[in-house]
Amino acid sequence: MSVMIILIAFSLSIAAAFLVAFLISARKGQYDDVHTPAIRILLDEETQSTTNV
Repeated sequence: MSVMIILIAFSLSIAAAFLVAFLISARKGQYDDVHTPAIRILLDEETQSTTNV
């Protein structure tokens, strides 16, 4: 029975760590732009050549 208490405490601490990491990344703006990455492949960007011919 003591093993169950240890495992529950361990899993709750892991879950709390993931929650803190998510909150920190959300506060820093990690998830702000959700539209641009999906259409970035569709945009045609001109490449600049390094040599002028």
